[in-house]
Amino acid sequence: MNFFNAIGKRLATYLSAPIEKETQVATSPPSLLAATLRKGDILLIEGNSRISSAIKYLTQSTWSHAALYIGDGPYPHQKNRNEPILVEADINEGVRTVPLSMYSHFHTRICRPVGLVEKDITAVIDYAIAQVGNTYDVKNILDLARYLISSPPVPSHLKRRLLALGSGEPTKAICSSMIARAFQSVGYPILPEIVLEVSASRACKKCYREIRYIKHHSLFVPRDFDASPFFEIVKPTLSQGFTPYQAGWLRSPEPKKTPG
Repeated sequence: MNFFNAIGKRLATYLSAPIEKETQVATSPPSLLAATLRKGDILLIEGNSRISSAIKYLTQSTWSHAALYIGDGPYPHQKNRNEPILVEADINEGVRTVPLSMYSHFHTRICRPVGLVEKDITAVIDYAIAQVGNTYDVKNILDLARYLISSPPVPSHLKRRLLALGSGEPTKAICSSMIARAFQSVGYPILPEIVLEVSASRACKKCYREIRYIKHHSLFVPRDFDASPFFEIVKPTLSQGFTPYQAGWLRSPEPKKTPG
């Protein structure tokens, strides 16, 4: 087991390295993002590391990472008081708290749960905080590395299953599974698995009934929070009173007409 852990750590270092040196442009100014976030919001991040590339490829999505916003504390392991804090599962350090400023230069999206009362939001946050210190799922790292190195043409119906690999142990996590478990702990739906079953009614042989199953937490990926009908997409610029008449747009100069 120590052998696999050692390999996992080496792979984690390799996979977490950025694959490009271009500076990313933030979707929203950091101050606007901080002012918009509420406790219990999920922040999706478009990463630029090797593992981010693998996740985006396998999920056919912009989003490679998810973190839970828990407010400004004070919280355990928090270095600076009154600083916006996220809980995430990091490939190198496991489940940890990080400042929002860590993602101030990344493309992000806010997904907000709708209808949860304060005590349930608190329960979701408490659940996530209780996971701090748990390790990242090493088996998931090995699985991702295998598919990243070979970059196979994976059929669409199999891509999600590749990311559902891993040990599934309660003290090990990946970013999406940790957050999914936190919301499932209060019975909040995320993205059910819908199966159409042929009706047994003789009166309607071509009728189907829709059955919704609660997916196992290990089957969730970052894009599911974006695709979920139960999470509101919140855009900081719009939520803070955007108007196109005060945006300071610059008009492109008219093209010069050539004689003749």
